[in-house]
This record gives sequence, structure tokens and C-alpha cells, in this order.
Amino acid sequence: MASPNQIHTREDVFNILRIVSGGRDLNQRQLSSELGFSLGKTNYLLKSLTRIGLIEFKNFSTKANKSKKVRYFLTKKGLKHKINLTYNYMKKKEAEYNRLREEWQQDKRS
Repeated sequence: MASPNQIHTREDVFNILRIVSGGRDLNQRQLSSELGFSLGKTNYLLKSLTRIGLIEFKNFSTKANKSKKVRYFLTKKGLKHKINLTYNYMKKKEAEYNRLREEWQQDKRS
């Protein structure tokens, strides 16, 4: 089974998880537009993330609109993964900030 990091970049996965966790009703076309991805890439990512259990979807339709609608949901596993991606991103940025601050202080002393 592929891990989420093997699907596309961590940033791609995080962005989909972030939008899906927002609870808005977006079809794949709207989601791909918001992400700046092609429709094919969005479809591929959604299927992959569903297959590995990070998101799930439910089909529904309203009486006024007979066409099928799909709603994507973050699973508990998906929420944990999103939190982990956020934590690792913040750790990386903090280390980068500390490194730049050290360089700046060394340049200031010279």
C-alpha cells in the first residue's frame, strides 16, 4: 500500500486534507480549481487518499437537484496525518529560522 508521501508532495496532500477538513461541499472540479491542480491530478489524489483511509466520501442528492453530489470527509486517520504534516512543517520552519538567525548574528559580529 502506498503511503501518502508517495502519492505526490506532502504539500499537495496537506492542501487536499486542509480543504476537505473545512467541511464545504465541493465537487472535484471546484476542488481542483481551488488547489490549482488539474482535474486528473485531483481525481488521482482523492482516490489515493480514499484508498489509504485518509478521506472518505458520501454520495447524496437533493430532491430539487436530481444529480448526484459527493461530500468528502476527513477520517480520524486523515486528521492525525494532517496534524503530523503540520507539526513537521512547523519544526522544519523553526529550524530554518534558527539557522538563519545564527547566520545573521555571526555576520553582525564580523
